[in-house]
Amino acid sequence: MKLLFDFFPVVLFFAVYKYTGDIVIATAVLIPVTAAQVGWTWFRHRRVENMHLITLVLVVLLGGATILFQDATFIQWKPTLVNWLFALAFLGSEYIGERNLVQRMLEANLQLPRPVWTRLNFAWIGFFTFVGALNLFVAFNFDENTWVNFKLFGLLGLTLLFVVVQGLWLARHLPEEGPEATPPEPGEKSTPQPPGDPR
Repeated sequence: MKLLFDFFPVVLFFAVYKYTGDIVIATAVLIPVTAAQVGWTWFRHRRVENMHLITLVLVVLLGGATILFQDATFIQWKPTLVNWLFALAFLGSEYIGERNLVQRMLEANLQLPRPVWTRLNFAWIGFFTFVGALNLFVAFNFDENTWVNFKLFGLLGLTLLFVVVQGLWLARHLPEEGPEATPPEPGEKSTPQPPGDPR
């Protein structure tokens, strides 16, 4: 549900563009909707993720430039800049602090060895970098309508696919649930089980 909520402004941008055929009008709708999304998040949770704030700033700046100059190039750069900034943030977290960003976000629900967190973090870095480059390729090698379709279906589809693949990969590193352990008899020592090694 959170992923769909995050993509809601993109869905509305897509719908307005398809209805009007005007990317400037669609961008003019995208800006207040993105601001409302951030405002609603703060209202509900009294906090806003840095990623949402970064997205909002870029939408306002690049979207505003698209409206001011009547040029779609600015808003077409937005997905790339967002994804590349995310990649830089995830990369920086690998070397600053004791835990990378992926571990900070998921460790409440997952207990994984440090090497697995590192691989997962670099997987997200690679994904963000690839998607950012792919957005530019589509934006400047295909027509505007194709880019708008890619912005919704392509980016959302790739994100969902990556999350599914990530989940399947993580399943290999989760502790296996065996039969319930029986308590040792009085005087009998229990044998500690070694933690699973990352594969």
